[in-house]
Amino acid sequence: MKSAEADYWNAVQRRDAGFNGVFYYGVSSTRIFCRPSCSSKQPKRGNVTFFSSVENAREAGFRACLRCRPEETAFADPKQLLVQRLCRLIENDPENAVSLSALSAQTNFSQSHLQRVFKSLMGITPRQYAASLRVGNFKAQVRAGKAVTEAMYEAGYSSSSRLYEKADAQFGMTPATYRRGGEGMKISYTIANCSLGRLLVAATERGICSVTLGDASEQLEKDLHAEFPKAAIARDEATLAKSVSALLKHLAGQQPSLELPLDVQATAFQQRVWEELRRIPSGSTVSYGEVARRIGQPSATRAVARACATNPTALITPCHRVVRENGELSGYRWGIERKKELLAREKEDDRRQSAIARSS
Repeated sequence: MKSAEADYWNAVQRRDAGFNGVFYYGVSSTRIFCRPSCSSKQPKRGNVTFFSSVENAREAGFRACLRCRPEETAFADPKQLLVQRLCRLIENDPENAVSLSALSAQTNFSQSHLQRVFKSLMGITPRQYAASLRVGNFKAQVRAGKAVTEAMYEAGYSSSSRLYEKADAQFGMTPATYRRGGEGMKISYTIANCSLGRLLVAATERGICSVTLGDASEQLEKDLHAEFPKAAIARDEATLAKSVSALLKHLAGQQPSLELPLDVQATAFQQRVWEELRRIPSGSTVSYGEVARRIGQPSATRAVARACATNPTALITPCHRVVRENGELSGYRWGIERKKELLAREKEDDRRQSAIARSS
C-alpha cells in the first residue's frame, strides 16, 4: 500500500475524480472520511489515512462526509473504476505511448490483471485503445485541413513508417487517401427490398462499411456517395449476396446474431460504444446512461447518444436497442418507426424462442 499512498495523496491534492471508488481518505482531526474529489478544505498529510472501502473507514471510527457523500459511490463496480482510470492515464499521455508496465506501476496492479480487465470491459487492449486515440487525433488534424506530415507529428507518430504500417488496420485506406476523401478506395454495394423498406449494404475488400435503411433507393445511393465522395463506388449484387442474405434472415428472426466483417472508420470512443452495442442481446434494451457506465465513462451519456447517431452499420451494430433512461424510445438514424418495429419484432422472437425452449 505504501507505494500507492503517494499516488493517492497526489490524487487528493488534485481532487482527482478518476480515483473515486478506488480509495477513500479519512482525516483524523475531524474523524470524517471523503472521496478523492471532495471539495472541502484539504487536510494536512499527517492527518490523512487511506482506506480501500467505505466499510474499512467506518470500522476505523470515521463518519461519511456530508459534502462529497462517499457512501453513494460505495457500490460502484471496481473494475469499471479501474478501466476509467486507465483510460484517463492513456489519454493524458501526449503521445499515447504509455506502456502496460507504466500503467501497472501507477495503479499498483499487475500487467496481466490490467490487460484482462481492460479487454473484458472495453473489447480492446490498452495498447489498441492508445492507438485508436492517436488515429482519432490524426483524423481530426487532416479534417481541419492540415497536411498529412504535419498532422502525423502532431498526433504523436515519430515517423511516416509508424503511421503507414498501421494504416490498413486503422483506416481501411492510406492516410493520404483518407485526406483526399477516399480517393482510390473501391466500394461495392447493393440494394434489396426488406420488411423495413429498402436496405443498402456496402463493403470494401476488408468488410462491410455501410448498412442503411430507407424508403427510396436513390436517396440511399446519394447518401453513400456523400459519405465516400471520392471512392470508386459500383453496384455488385453477387459479391454482397451472402451478407444481404444474412441481414434479411436476421430481420425475419431466423438469424439472431450477425457475425459479419466490418470496415468502419471510428474514433476510439465510437469504437468502444459500438462494441458494447454488439453485446446487447436481441430482445433486450439498455439506456444511453447504462452504455456509458459499461464503458467506464458514466458521465458520457450524450457522447454515447452521438455515437449511436453516427453508427454506419444498421442491424449489425444494433443502436436501436438503446433507449432513454425511462425506457422511452429516442431518435433513430433510420426513422423512429423502424426502431419501434425492430424492437417489437425482437421481443416477439425472444418470447417465441422461450416458449419453444420451455415446451421441449
